[in-house]
Parts: sequence; structure tokens; C-alpha cells
Amino acid sequence: MALPPALLALAAAAFGIGTTEFVIMGLLPEIGKNLSVSIPQAGQLVTCYALSVTIGSPFMAILMARFPRRLSLLILMVIFILGNTLCALAHGYETLMAARIFTALAHGAFFGIGAIVAAEVVPKHQRARAISLMFTGLTLANVLGVPLGTLLGQAYGWRSTFWAVSVIGIVAFAALLIWVPEVRQARRMRLKREVVALSHPQVLLAMGVSTICSASLFTVFTYITPLLETASGISPHGVSIALLLFGVGITLGNLAGGRAADWRLMASIVIMLCMLVVVQAAFTWTSHSAVPAVITIMIWGALAFGVCSPLQMRVVDQGRAAPGLASTLNQSAFNLGNALGASFGGVMVSAGVGYSRLPWFGSALSALALVLILYALWLEARAQRRRQDRRAVHRAAAASGSVPL
Repeated sequence: MALPPALLALAAAAFGIGTTEFVIMGLLPEIGKNLSVSIPQAGQLVTCYALSVTIGSPFMAILMARFPRRLSLLILMVIFILGNTLCALAHGYETLMAARIFTALAHGAFFGIGAIVAAEVVPKHQRARAISLMFTGLTLANVLGVPLGTLLGQAYGWRSTFWAVSVIGIVAFAALLIWVPEVRQARRMRLKREVVALSHPQVLLAMGVSTICSASLFTVFTYITPLLETASGISPHGVSIALLLFGVGITLGNLAGGRAADWRLMASIVIMLCMLVVVQAAFTWTSHSAVPAVITIMIWGALAFGVCSPLQMRVVDQGRAAPGLASTLNQSAFNLGNALGASFGGVMVSAGVGYSRLPWFGSALSALALVLILYALWLEARAQRRRQDRRAVHRAAAASGSVPL
């Protein structure tokens, strides 16, 4: 597909948002030392960011619904730029925490509205691929933005990283302003109607699958460094290389997932979830040797992120009566899964479960997601049979001249 400039603008903004979300993990020692707090305290900056995305995104979606989508994206980028500038200027832990929470308000709503815009600037048969191209900015943030931002912060102080991210935000704002067209705006939001639309079982099931898939990933990935060091025998330098290859895997998987979804949406989700169950289970064995472990995490990353765009498209399709809110809420679902997965993995480790056995729990969660998506397919097939039966009754009644009850 010819790449519309609007997708480049959306990907650039996604790159900045992904970088500011994840780069702080590599800067925790510098932040803790500079602000005189412990590393666990500094780690709360990560947790509170994710919670702000989860809780704040629906409210931001409702607030942004009154504006045209292009204007909404620009407003959200202003929040992003201002938030990162405030992070760079923060002179205490509390002010940095407040700035992080404020910055996170732009996250879920931008990806939610951005996914709608990405799907509308391409032909219908390329919608999922367009969403995956936007999310490529997020995956590249893990491959390029996070390591470069970490190096910059270590060399020139952690504030320099947030200044750099603010510059990325300014560039993305200019690209959005120039390249993103005015897209067809949905009818004016009526909150009651939107909530009714989102309460449809298929929408809730799709969001549930998104949450569980994210939890499946972060149950293991949160503890990937000690897993690779203790079980696989990989050095700290080798772990950095392994995580870089993981980033390559998630980028390629994200692009492939978009193509697969444009081919057959539900079939691609089912196939990738089946493969995730197997690959995560296999990781419990391959994690005991360095080369097989690295190969496995590349495949695992590709599948874990490959399913994201199809799930986002599924939520948008099923929540078509409230697409902006549905798309944004699915971002909340992913971030909720991040928090739940990290917490679940922590509970397992605290209970004495070895790091190399965590993939079993990730595999079990992927299996649960597979069960839910198969249940959604069964519900669809049952509803279709009922519609066919009703049409058959009406045709028979029309042929006989009677009126069906």
C-alpha cells in the first residue's frame, strides 16, 4: 500500500508517546539519585503513568468527542508536549509524579482516536494494516527511542531525555497539522447511547481479550531480565542485545498482524493466539539455553504484538456506534493488562515460582484469551443462524400470504 503522509505523522506521535512511557524504566537510578528517593519509589512513576492511562483515557475520550478528530489529535499532542516539558522542569518527586500523570492523559485517547483516523485515510480493505503502521511508532520506540533516550539521560541527566521527547512531540505536532486531513466526524456523542453501544457482549469480549493478552505478555516480560540472566545464563550486555531483538520481533509482528487482519480478522486472531499458547509454553524449556531463548522471545514478541492491531480493529468494528470511545477504552484495556500482568507475575515470584516457570502462566492466560475469542465466534454464528431463520420465516409467510407473529 502507498503510505499516506497522515500515517507517518501518526507513527511519529506514537513513537514519542511510546518513548516517554517506557524510557523512564531505564532512568530510574538517575531519577532516584537526583530526587533523593529509592528506586522502588521512583518505580511508582511507571505504575502511576499506567493507571493514569487506564483511568483517564475514557474521560479524555468523552471530552475530545466534542471536537473534530484532527483537532482532538492536535490538542492531545499539546498535552503531551506540555507534560514532558513539565517533567524536564520538575525539581521534586511529587512534581515529577504530577507531570507524569498529566502526560499520560494524552496516551490512551491519542491511540484510540489515532486508530480511527488511520483507518479512515486508507481504503476499507487496508484499515487494519493502517492501524498497525501507526502502532509501528510504538514498537520502534522500544527498539530505538528507549535505548537512545536512556543513553542520553545517563550522559546528560534524565531531564535531557524529557527535553528530547518534547522536541519529538513538537515535530509530531507539525506533521499532524500538515498531513492529517479533516476526516468524517461521527455523530455528536450522547453518553447514554455510547455506553449502551459499548455494553454489547462482542465489544466487552474483545476488550477482555485485549486485557488478557496484555496480562499474558507482562506476566513474563516484566521479569524478562532476571529470567534471561538466571535461567538462560545470559550476561547483562547479552540481555540488552536480546531485548533489542525482541524489539525487532514486535515491530515485524505488528506489521504482519495488520496484513493478516486485513486478510481475515478473526481467523488471524485465533491463529496467533494458538501460536502464543504453544510458544509461551515452549519458552519454559528454551529459556534454559541462551540461543533458543533469544529465538523464542523474538517469535513471542512478534505474536504478542501481532495480535494488537487485529484486536484494536475488532473493537472498532464491534463498537462502530461509538468508535472513538471504544477504540480509546481498548487502550485502557491494554494498560490494565500491563498492570495486572506485572502484579500477577510478582505474586508468582514472591510465592516461590521460578522465573523460568512464569511462561507457563503466560501460556495459560493466552489460552484463556483464545477461549474468549472462540466464544465470541460462537455467539456470532448463533446470531447469524437466528437471523437466517427469521428471514426464512418471513419468506415463507410472504409466499403463503400470511403475516408472521
